[in-house]
Amino acid sequence: MAGTINKVILIGHLGDEVKMHYFEGGNAIGRFPIATNETYTNKQTGEKVTTTEWHNIVVRNKLAEICEKYLSKGDKVYVEGRIKTRQWEGEDGAKRYTTEIHVVDMTFLTTKKELNAPQQKESTNPNPLTPSNQEIVKQEQEEDDLPF
Repeated sequence: MAGTINKVILIGHLGDEVKMHYFEGGNAIGRFPIATNETYTNKQTGEKVTTTEWHNIVVRNKLAEICEKYLSKGDKVYVEGRIKTRQWEGEDGAKRYTTEIHVVDMTFLTTKKELNAPQQKESTNPNPLTPSNQEIVKQEQEEDDLPF
């Protein structure tokens, strides 16, 4: 294989509300953490052990606004994106690093608003993830470079 690939797929729960930052010109960035869990049984003790990994998620523009509107702490999401590491100098002069997942595609799996809504008459659709209770958004990374 001649090329390389930088792709991340995560399914996890939001650890906090979406934090938005707006820029001149109408662009926006949303940031929030998601948690993924791994559970295994310790062979020596027989004890079930769960470890949690935290991921810093970054969404941009329209997707960020949709996330801010519909997502809350605890919601479950499917995220596809790329790993990016940023570096900066702290106030103490030390170099700081952070690793983020820059989202390309996202699906809302469960939202608190959906879970807290009064139960409606059961649908005849066998697929529980229909557009009525699922939001699918693809973010075009080069949307600002379009000639129209």
